Amino acid sequence: MPKRKICVVVTARPSYSRIKSALTAINAHPSLELQLVLAGSALLDRYGNAADFIEKDGFKASAKVFMVLEGENPTTMAKTTGIGVMELTNVFYNLQPDAVVTIADRFETIATSIAAAYQNIPLVHIQGGEVTGSIDEKVRHANTKLADLHLVSSDDARARVIKLGENPEKVINTGCPSIDLVKEICAEETLNFDPIEKYGGVGEELNWKDGYAVVMQHPVTTEYQKSREHITETLEAINKLNYPVFWFWPNVDAGSDGTSNGIRTFREMVKPKSIHFFKNMEPLDFLRLLKHSSALIGNSSAGIRECSYLGLPVVNIGNRQNRRLRGKNVRDVSPQRDEIYDAVKEIINYNKFPGSQIYGNGEAGKKIAEILASSELSFSKTINY
Repeated sequence: MPKRKICVVVTARPSYSRIKSALTAINAHPSLELQLVLAGSALLDRYGNAADFIEKDGFKASAKVFMVLEGENPTTMAKTTGIGVMELTNVFYNLQPDAVVTIADRFETIATSIAAAYQNIPLVHIQGGEVTGSIDEKVRHANTKLADLHLVSSDDARARVIKLGENPEKVINTGCPSIDLVKEICAEETLNFDPIEKYGGVGEELNWKDGYAVVMQHPVTTEYQKSREHITETLEAINKLNYPVFWFWPNVDAGSDGTSNGIRTFREMVKPKSIHFFKNMEPLDFLRLLKHSSALIGNSSAGIRECSYLGLPVVNIGNRQNRRLRGKNVRDVSPQRDEIYDAVKEIINYNKFPGSQIYGNGEAGKKIAEILASSELSFSKTINY
């Protein structure tokens, strides 16, 4: 029997950590052949060039697609997606995969779904059925309706995909592959690297070994005009806290230019003494940094997913993660500096919460590979009611 060719499209930095364990399992499976396509901001240096880390991990790209249009606004998001449809259509035509995998809900992932579905290639959607807010909410459920096989991360998500009219036999709760990575590093009792020494970054040297927090805040695409205002509120709150912080660059979304400019301006004008800035880290190192921190602050989905498993205190700012299934470790605040400051000051003194497995038990990658190897693959369906 020839191996099934599974084409996985990674379009951004966070998408890699969401799928890494599945890529490893697909590579190792005797019945599967991995075709890895790197695209979008995953190829851009100013967003951390995730491709470098991916290739360092031993994965070989079957194709690279440069598709990000400058501007970081809703119009360039739409145009980037359009370029992605055209370019990925050619990639799939040349690779002739047996199935294409699209991940989660980033705005450009719909390009993967359209290019595959319109060419009658079975489409597999990872992490469908979740509630997000912003443009991601629409994109995630649109991906679901274009997809033929749904590998979701929770029972809650599975129920929602079925309510969208999908065949229950094609909706399988595998858990989230990112939890596999968390499980891998959970036994490590200390941080086994110096973040500044290994990754450089920009900002002051920090006395971080007695405690530190992590900040990752992205623009809210439906409120992109306020992205600079939002990030300034967080910067003022964190600077007032005067506690060591490792701060990460935002994703490429509408409003990310405002977020980035706000960070640069604050860094140059205020010269904060307690903040060090990074573009990116290898997924396992980022999780190690989270595990040994006092808290995660911002609006990253890592606070909802990985930190739930870790039991790490999270201050979630604003509407980006609106209504998502979350553990007791998450405290929600509005994007106001005083509210952020009070919440962070309180939560960094907490002990960790009990870990939660709402997004899986750390075995998702192997489950996904086995399902891709054994399930019937089809590209035709009708609504199930």
